[in-house]
Amino acid sequence: MSMNDAPRSVRLHIGFFGSRNAGKSSLVNALTSQQMSVVSDVPGTTTDPVSKSMEILPAGPVVITDTPGFDDEGGLGELRVNRTREILKRTDLAVLVVDAAKGIGASDRELLGLFQEQKTDCILAWNKTDLIDDPAVKHKMSQSDFGQNVVRQICVSALTGENLTALREMIGQSAAALEKQKEKPLAADLVRPLDLVILVIPLDGSAPKGRLILPQQQVLRDLLDHGIQVLCVRDTELKAVMASLPKQPALVITDSQAFSFVSEVVPDEIPMTSFSILMARYKGVLQMQLAGISALNQIKDGDRILIAEGCTHHRQCGDIGTVKLPAWIRSYTKQEPVFETSSGLSFPADLEQYRLVIHCGSCMLNEKEVSARNEQAHALGVPITNYGMVIAQVHGILERALRPIPEAQERSKR
Repeated sequence: MSMNDAPRSVRLHIGFFGSRNAGKSSLVNALTSQQMSVVSDVPGTTTDPVSKSMEILPAGPVVITDTPGFDDEGGLGELRVNRTREILKRTDLAVLVVDAAKGIGASDRELLGLFQEQKTDCILAWNKTDLIDDPAVKHKMSQSDFGQNVVRQICVSALTGENLTALREMIGQSAAALEKQKEKPLAADLVRPLDLVILVIPLDGSAPKGRLILPQQQVLRDLLDHGIQVLCVRDTELKAVMASLPKQPALVITDSQAFSFVSEVVPDEIPMTSFSILMARYKGVLQMQLAGISALNQIKDGDRILIAEGCTHHRQCGDIGTVKLPAWIRSYTKQEPVFETSSGLSFPADLEQYRLVIHCGSCMLNEKEVSARNEQAHALGVPITNYGMVIAQVHGILERALRPIPEAQERSKR
């Protein structure tokens, strides 16, 4: 997969925030050397977030997002501000653009507070410094203390090009540092080099034509990068393949939908887990989602369960989110809960109405947004878990599916 082909979920997300007419769009256009956003002197020209996938060295592939002014007013303005808040949930690095001639305003301070709350690093870009003649004023401005989340500050001018190269380098270096912090294996640390790992990949009607889904691609590449032997097989051939193997596999990773079948074919002494459980671990929400699985045993008639997906796709007969999961849960609980769904980048704010949230593996969401969704549920006291854990639980194999995961074993000992 080339940098240009990298999906948004694995790219670092960089958001430009600030008040109306602070020059966000002008700065984004100048930095990207593209007309990403419409620019004018009329406040509120940017009415919706505008995103662009591109490459910034030394960080690599990133997503740049220009957001509406955070001080927007009126009914539509409030909607735009809420969209900006949503963007912040998936932002890894924020650039706060401030009109240097006007200084920090109330909305800028609110944004700084949100950056701190979301644990988002921020670069403060003092824009329009071509309107300030005194170098001492510029220096004092760039030395102001706005909290530990403001990792760097710089005086720039989108109009004259002052310090634009320095800002681009600053963004690239900060993004690269964040990228390095996020580097971690998906599954390779569970086995050793030259071990054999089997990936069970069902190719039924819901499988995309001509390609593997993202978790399968990512796990495959992660294992290959670490010198591990990988054998990809359909569930329909798994039994024959297991019987013909020259050596015992160190791990079997399966699509969760095939959990029940695979657990019967693969001997108990061979470690087995699923792509979605590995994704929960990779995205940093394994412990929270493990805690949430216990709520499945308290489900009663009429309880509302939200089944959330991070992507949008055409629903087919036998769809996992709308057909299979509800059927499995009704059979397991012997109750009749009410199932509701959400998909894509939309996620309900009023989670209190739900007894349980069951989320997909979140392969199409970046780690920041996955964490925000899980923290939102946790803060409201709503249990949240994921597809793979629920499927393993209803088939009575959750303990086995968690056995290869060290973090899950540490939790069970406490």
